[in-house]
Amino acid sequence: MTLNDITLAVLAGGQARRMGGDDKGLIPVAGQPMIRHVLNRVQQPGMTTMIIANRNQQQYAELGLPVHADELPGFMGPMAGMAVAMSRATTPLVLICPCDTPKLPADLAHRLLTALEAEEADAAVACDDEREHPVVILLKRELLGSIEQFLAAGDRKIDLWYGQHKVARCVFHGAADAFANINTPEQRQELEQQLLP
Repeated sequence: MTLNDITLAVLAGGQARRMGGDDKGLIPVAGQPMIRHVLNRVQQPGMTTMIIANRNQQQYAELGLPVHADELPGFMGPMAGMAVAMSRATTPLVLICPCDTPKLPADLAHRLLTALEAEEADAAVACDDEREHPVVILLKRELLGSIEQFLAAGDRKIDLWYGQHKVARCVFHGAADAFANINTPEQRQELEQQLLP
């Protein structure tokens, strides 16, 4: 498979309580909404891309990409967004990324695809030297039925669901900083200083 077999889905559906409820993906950082930094780093030429958002959909649509909302009522967390992305995608693979990780590795899609194929896995999750990042993951779209069943049973814990499948761990050594989430105004300010020339 190639990068053209991947649909990128950026999750922007959270409630962002630690950001005072502001929509994290739209918060400006160094002159651009945070989600734009994610797209600039991860999206590859020819890669189909969508945004999963439960609020401010019109503003997200201004980025020129299709926007879809969770189909389950209430804020059900990232797995609900993953299910929507997999149901809307037409490619065999779906790459999930959160909207608040604006320094993701530029070779993320390529490395996850390599790990998935090398281990003949159902999914490949990004890790740094210390931990997994379960919402940065490349999934086979055929897992949609499994994720829908899991959610229908009332489960939300992403690690439990991964335990039902063969998941390759793709380790980005020395890259913990690349997977940092921006959760507070202080972290946003720090990031802005790093990104501004």
